[in-house]
Amino acid sequence: MDAKDILGLPKIPYGNSQEKKTRPPKDSQRKPDGVSREVYALTGGLAPLMPTFDPAHLKRKIQAEKEKITWQWLAFTSSARKDNLQLYHWVKVVNGVPPTDDYSFAKYNKSVGVVKYTDEEYEKYLNDPVWTKEETDLLFDLCDRFDLRFIVIADRFPSKRSVEELKNRYDAVSRAIVVARAASPSEVSGHHLVKDPYNIQHEIDRKRALSMVLSQTKHQERKDAEVLAEAKRITESRIIAKEAEAAELAKAAYASAESNERGVATIDLLPSSGTHIPGSAVVASTTSADVTSTPASLRMLRVFLRTNAFDQMVQAANTSAGLRLSKRIEQTLEELGVNLKPKVITKAVCAEHLELRREILTLLNLQKQLQYKEAEASSHREGSYSETPDTPKRSYRPGEYDRQFLTDSASFGGERIGKRDHKRKGPGRLPDAPPSPQSKRGRKLKSES
Repeated sequence: MDAKDILGLPKIPYGNSQEKKTRPPKDSQRKPDGVSREVYALTGGLAPLMPTFDPAHLKRKIQAEKEKITWQWLAFTSSARKDNLQLYHWVKVVNGVPPTDDYSFAKYNKSVGVVKYTDEEYEKYLNDPVWTKEETDLLFDLCDRFDLRFIVIADRFPSKRSVEELKNRYDAVSRAIVVARAASPSEVSGHHLVKDPYNIQHEIDRKRALSMVLSQTKHQERKDAEVLAEAKRITESRIIAKEAEAAELAKAAYASAESNERGVATIDLLPSSGTHIPGSAVVASTTSADVTSTPASLRMLRVFLRTNAFDQMVQAANTSAGLRLSKRIEQTLEELGVNLKPKVITKAVCAEHLELRREILTLLNLQKQLQYKEAEASSHREGSYSETPDTPKRSYRPGEYDRQFLTDSASFGGERIGKRDHKRKGPGRLPDAPPSPQSKRGRKLKSES
């Protein structure tokens, strides 16, 4: 008994109770030719971006008729020969038609254009006491026959003439004919016979040197190598010596520049009232710049470099003059409207510019010397003592004028000297001044002890 018997339902087989669902028929679409299965599955049968075509619709190539190729032993003539010599060779024949072209290797027949001359030209331009007309004619015939191969020509020449002599005669005759036939010499100035004439002496020397080199033994080659190595060593040692000499000259120039700078520095300081500065010292300080203005390397090599020499000269002059005077010289040049560096750097311009700098340096030194003289005179006028009838006579006190001189010199030298004087021990006590309390206290303590 099951659930159907309990419910009173008829017993029907399970398969008959459910109807089979029918699927709608799919439109069967055939894959076009020329499209792969993967591409067709991806596109889903959509029209491609580019139209497909059937290779069968392409234009078929017209098949050429089969050529019948044979090889035949045929006769031929070459345009390179003038005797109409008939020779034989194997030729490729297509469909029984032999080729009618010229010999394929005839294009490589290149001949040299040898100059020809007439009897009148020979008598007028080509007479030579060393050569006869028959020898010259034979030489040119052999040159035309053997295409200027002078080794073969010298072997075939009847008289004993060297290769250099044959070349020299051919070159001289050809050049004379070319120049004689030209309307003007400038017309043939670019011709190789006129532009590069044959030099027989140079060729003889060249061959002699070549034969000497080729005929050397192993011992001579080793000896030559040793000589070359020794020459290289001597050259290197000379270069090192020149560099050392240049360094010494530069060091001497630097030392002289330092001495000149110290000399200028002594002029800047104020000397004592009793000293006198000679005018030749100012000129000497400027003339010494002439020696140091030129670099040592340039003086040794005796050359003038436009790009670096001027800067080095100015730098040497500034070193000899000092930094302060160099700035004043540049300021004076700017006031005069002169460029600190010339626009056109030539030897004459650089010399004039350096001369102007030296003159400005002399002017500044003279102005400094004049200011010193004026300051010295004013200090003497202020420190001088003049007595008048109304002025009562003052008794001399020791140390009074010494104090007055110290105060005057301190005011002339500046604040720095005055500070030093304050630190120094003062002058001795005057006899009229009362004793200091410190001295009394010291005596009292001494007596008590």
